[in-house]
Amino acid sequence: MIEIERVGEHEFVATNGRGASVRIGRKGQEGSFSPVELLVAAAAGCAMVTSETLILRRTGGDQLTAEADAVQSESGNEVISIPVTLSYDLSAVEDPEALEVVVRRAVEQFCTVTRTLKQSATSPLQLPMPLQTASEPL
Repeated sequence: MIEIERVGEHEFVATNGRGASVRIGRKGQEGSFSPVELLVAAAAGCAMVTSETLILRRTGGDQLTAEADAVQSESGNEVISIPVTLSYDLSAVEDPEALEVVVRRAVEQFCTVTRTLKQSATSPLQLPMPLQTASEPL
């Protein structure tokens, strides 16, 4: 479970059960990630976590980076695509195309975030029930 606490005006901190935290704020706010940036980071991070062992074992290196960005609808209120680019050194790889096939297959089958995005996961919003006073009918 992730808990988010308001720490100031338009400032929040998300904390997981292992004690890690990340600052969340509005787009462009210094020192924080916007919610869309967190979504983009989750997609790129999931692709990296899923493919890390495959890539580093075959490249013999330890360099792996990712870039990602949110492509938003014309209204800007919807993310329609999150292209992720993984970068790593192919100089020691005999068959780069075979590595690409293996990495794509692994991410498509095991990356929970990108698989969830493809399925358009729902995110039901639960709001607190209004308190009823003794004079209000039940």
